[in-house]
Amino acid sequence: MPPTVSEPDDEVDLIIDAWSRRLPGVDLTPLDVMSRLRRVSNRLGRLRASAFSGAGLAAWEFDVLAALGRAEPPHELSPAQLIEATMIGSAAMTNRLDNLTRRGLIERRPNPRDGRSVLVRLTAEGATHVDDAMRRLAEREAEELRVLSREEQATLARLLRRLAREAE
Repeated sequence: MPPTVSEPDDEVDLIIDAWSRRLPGVDLTPLDVMSRLRRVSNRLGRLRASAFSGAGLAAWEFDVLAALGRAEPPHELSPAQLIEATMIGSAAMTNRLDNLTRRGLIERRPNPRDGRSVLVRLTAEGATHVDDAMRRLAEREAEELRVLSREEQATLARLLRRLAREAE
C-alpha cells in the first residue's frame, strides 16, 4: 500500500482539537467526517444554486423540471408522482406547479386515464432550461471533484452510498 500524504490541518481539525481540550472524555472522531460533509454540502448548495441560476432557474424549479426530464417521453407525471420524486408536500407542489405553468416551463393536461386528475408535462422551453442547468451542474461538479482521481471519486461514491443507505 502506498504511503499516505499527510493533509495539512483544516478548520475542522482545529475545531475538534479545541473541543477535545474542553471535553477530553468525548470521542469526537465522527466530526472528522460529518463536519466535513456539512461543509461540502454547504458548498455544493451554493454551486448548485449558481449553476441553476445561470440557466434561469431556482433550485426548486430545477427539482421539479428534472423529475419531469427524467420521466419517459412525453416527460409527464402526475402531481403525486412529482411529490414523491421531490419529497415535498402537496400544497408546496401546487404552488410550484402554478409558478412553473405561468413561466411556460410546464403544462398541465387532463389525465386521459382518469378525468379527475391531471398530468404535468415538460414544455420545450422547460426542457431547454433543465438541460442547460444539468450541463452547467455537471461541469461545475466535475471542476469541484478535480482534486480527486477517478478511483478516489468511485471510492467516495461507494462509501457515501453506504452511509446514505444506512440513514434511510
